[in-house]
Amino acid sequence: MATLTESFADLETTRGKMRVHLFIPDGGKRYPAVIFYSEIFQATGPIRRTAAALAGEGYLVAVPEVYHEFEPLGTVLAYDTEGTARGNELKITKEISSYDEDTDVAVAFLREHESCTGRIASFGVCLGGHLAVRAGLRPHVSAVGAFYPTDIHTGTLGLGKCDDTLARLPGMEASLLILFGRQDPHVPLEGRRLIRQTLEDGGVDFEWHEFNAAHAFLRDEGVRYNPALARVTMSLLLRFLAEKIG
Repeated sequence: MATLTESFADLETTRGKMRVHLFIPDGGKRYPAVIFYSEIFQATGPIRRTAAALAGEGYLVAVPEVYHEFEPLGTVLAYDTEGTARGNELKITKEISSYDEDTDVAVAFLREHESCTGRIASFGVCLGGHLAVRAGLRPHVSAVGAFYPTDIHTGTLGLGKCDDTLARLPGMEASLLILFGRQDPHVPLEGRRLIRQTLEDGGVDFEWHEFNAAHAFLRDEGVRYNPALARVTMSLLLRFLAEKIG
């Protein structure tokens, strides 16, 4: 485990500045980078703790604020009814092209960062799982870790609720680690089958895991948190990242 430094950078996009929270191991070396996409609540305590733990394993972790064009920089939505409603509203207000631009901006920043080797993966949970998958369709992202990604099977992310992620999966060149909970109401069995069949038919390099767990089992707040499963799944992610970008 390495000690680390937390900071942030405000990056320019065509829709204003995007704050990216950085978790960088100390030591002055170069590290592979992981763009860590949050849930709809942005950089909450659980997200920051997960990012810090990942950075402690030897990765430069960057957490973008996905709703930067709608909320003041530094905004964190609460895990309550109001915060959930706002996050879900913005999820389908933001344009798909904006999500993709954010990834390109973050990738360009990391490739030039003095602490980055130039090797980049994406990782995300919930909404962020979907965004991590989309990141894997962009240049220079060579590995994707997606934990219970939402809306891929329905194609309902972004303004107009008409994303093309599922249709583009067969062309994914990045390696993919994807995990679901069987008791997750957001991605039922039929949705999981559709995603997996699309990956199989497309010849994508992917690894698939399902567990008896609810949605958001990784989040270390709330009744759905499963600490034992969180340890198991994070160890899967660390092994995957070591193989693909380590």
